[in-house]
Amino acid sequence: MEKTMEKPTVETSAPAPNEVDALLARAQKPSADAMIMHPFYKGKMQAVPKCVVRDFNDFAIWYTPGVAAPCRAIEADPEQVYEHTNKGNTVAVISDGTRVLGLGDIGAKAAIPVMEGKALLYKYLGGVDAVSVCLDTKDPDKFIETVLMLQPNYGGVNLEDISQPKCFYILDTLREQAEIPIWHDDQQGTATVALAGLLNALRIVQKPIDEVKIVFQGCGASNVACSRLLFAAGVKPGNCMAIDSKGILHPEREDLVRRKHEFVDKWRIANITNAEGRVGGIAEALVGADVCLSLSKPGPGTLRPEWVEKMADDAIVFAMANPIPEMWPWEAKEAGVRIFATGRSDFPNQVNNSLGFPGIFRGALDVRAATITDEMCIAAANALADQAVDMGLDEEHILPTMDDWAVFPREAVAVGMKAQELGVARLTFTADELHRKASDIIAESRKLTQWMMKEGFIAEAPEV
Repeated sequence: MEKTMEKPTVETSAPAPNEVDALLARAQKPSADAMIMHPFYKGKMQAVPKCVVRDFNDFAIWYTPGVAAPCRAIEADPEQVYEHTNKGNTVAVISDGTRVLGLGDIGAKAAIPVMEGKALLYKYLGGVDAVSVCLDTKDPDKFIETVLMLQPNYGGVNLEDISQPKCFYILDTLREQAEIPIWHDDQQGTATVALAGLLNALRIVQKPIDEVKIVFQGCGASNVACSRLLFAAGVKPGNCMAIDSKGILHPEREDLVRRKHEFVDKWRIANITNAEGRVGGIAEALVGADVCLSLSKPGPGTLRPEWVEKMADDAIVFAMANPIPEMWPWEAKEAGVRIFATGRSDFPNQVNNSLGFPGIFRGALDVRAATITDEMCIAAANALADQAVDMGLDEEHILPTMDDWAVFPREAVAVGMKAQELGVARLTFTADELHRKASDIIAESRKLTQWMMKEGFIAEAPEV
């Protein structure tokens, strides 16, 4: 398949102080630009027709009286809703605004720009019609009830920016009760892309996945999900340690014992990891570790070079806090880290959820999957990793970027085929059929956006 991107050139040697200032300024520029672009466009998404309107007689087909016929067909056979409506290509991006990016609990209205941004990525990268739905409640049971009542409209739901521990309860409950795929991108998306990056990093350093020692710095939704998916992919829990703000998790920690019914997932991790029974904090945990997956507070200084220096040879560090990673790439390299990744596009090896969810949902929707399982996420991670291998794997290119559009149909195929294998798909396709379908839908979405820009239906952007 034709490659659509070139490897970016990046600089990881230690910069001069003025260069650090320039990096920080560059990190802050998107926020300044956003304050110009958002009010100019009044948001990112709009609704446009997808059917012909040849003359006003067509409204008799699309609305009354003709629309009664498909209504009766759906009443007789509810599965016909996928044939007569856009339900099968529509995803709701739902949040309560309680943990938005690094901003915290900013409320439902303030969360809308993020959810619209997510919808834009769904459409442009995956050809999925996504809709922002921000709920004015912090009650997890009301949240769950609302999503279940909304599900007739959608082919799937993307949960987003929900505080913990209720995000685990909401996801687990909805996955049990809903008839459509329920996905929490902060959990499953981060875990899928992190797994893909780790698979390729381990390929380079030639360490078996079932032997590596991993430290999970941070025990929020993202790292809890990372640990679960990595364990399902072959990582041995006993070889791992998890760190929260109070230190290494272990079952003798009194604060964990007291709150084990509230923080169920953290308590589970405490009981299956840290076979050595190590105590202390991040400095003690990193001694001899092969991998550090950090999803903690922004740096620099959250990860210190003197701690990282004590990791094993050929160490791998993913410092994924935004906008500033837990440590700078040049600090990691000087401390002996062989492969370093962040969440930023201006450094090597960006671990970005946007590499995952558009293709994963494309595949789930195309086979009309009832859920998105961990096995489907692992299949997507392998497809994502393999795409990077095909493009030329090295220490600063362990993952593709969003510019490589071919990765999204590839993930869609992997997810769709795994869903059929697991028996959670309502439709059956070959791999070739799925690839053609996904490629066509994604290409159409991109071409439509570009055509609308060219023809002036999307106004030319102001100078920023």
